[in-house]
Amino acid sequence: MPTTATTDRPDATALGRQERQVLSAVGCGLGDDEIADALAVPEDTVAELLARILVKLGLRDRAAAIVHAFDCGLVAPGRGPRARPASRTVPVRAAESAPRMGISLLGPLQVRRDGRLLRLGHLRQQAVLAVLALGAGRPLGQQELLDDVWGMEPPVANVVPVYIYRLRKALCDGAGPAVIERGPRGYQLVPGAVDVDVARLEELVTGIGKADRAGEPLETVRLCTRALDLFRGEPLAGLPGPLAELERLRLVERRIALVQRKLEWQLRLGQEAEAIAELFALSAAHPLNEPLAAMLMRALYRGGRQADALLVFERARRRLADDLGVPPSGVLRRAHRMILRGDEAGPGPSAGTAAGP
Repeated sequence: MPTTATTDRPDATALGRQERQVLSAVGCGLGDDEIADALAVPEDTVAELLARILVKLGLRDRAAAIVHAFDCGLVAPGRGPRARPASRTVPVRAAESAPRMGISLLGPLQVRRDGRLLRLGHLRQQAVLAVLALGAGRPLGQQELLDDVWGMEPPVANVVPVYIYRLRKALCDGAGPAVIERGPRGYQLVPGAVDVDVARLEELVTGIGKADRAGEPLETVRLCTRALDLFRGEPLAGLPGPLAELERLRLVERRIALVQRKLEWQLRLGQEAEAIAELFALSAAHPLNEPLAAMLMRALYRGGRQADALLVFERARRRLADDLGVPPSGVLRRAHRMILRGDEAGPGPSAGTAAGP
């Protein structure tokens, strides 16, 4: 099912105060029972509020609500409900002080120093580093690290300082200054010392939005391709903890939205052949994503393959019925009607996909 946000969908300002609180808590990964405790309301009330939120925002399911909570700013990546606004000022670095270390989270966690892959210890220790990298330079206290990495099952021993000590040693690799520092408000990566691929991804997403609004389709496609090249597989693959799970969902949705935006522009530019192969592969990986199926139908139809386009619809319809017990949504039905009537291929890219800033 599609879970990306679009500009024709109402934002969180359409919600009441209590509905916004529920959406924020859902975005932070809390269950209905936890939300009920936090708001001092019955669990049935939480379920009713969530159902109302899905209707008001045009969202399909809870996963879509999680992504929407991030995209509309109710929950900040890597911060959760404890977040305070971080400074948007990026310090200017001289060329000689550019980071020699890169942390990649858009796949299995990897850290390279001067091109060499570093050994980071066991998965829970790696998860601590991932949380620091997602913190975007914001100090994280010990309790916040415990919440993000262990959730409701904290360790018996006081392991966070031990893991930080081991990570410092691993990241220094016998040379150079430490890249994890501790201040009065907690631990953080030293500003400017590390290049994190998720931060680069968000910078590219901002550029994509500007190129899209400026009507520069070739630049939009180029920047989308650069952003997608950062992904090496499932984000944060194998890492434990509530934050890793939530960010994994958000980043997967971000990738799908970027692919959709790139392919929609390629179709509008008449590059059907380039788009069709990628759409087939992506639709196979996400068989319940109806916008992808509709896009593939339009691409095949434009390429003179009407029968193949109709076959895609039938396969999607059967999969939705078998797996979810639901009929095709409007986006698939409209594409189907367009092909049966022999209409033109329909609207161009949606300016409001989740890839936008």
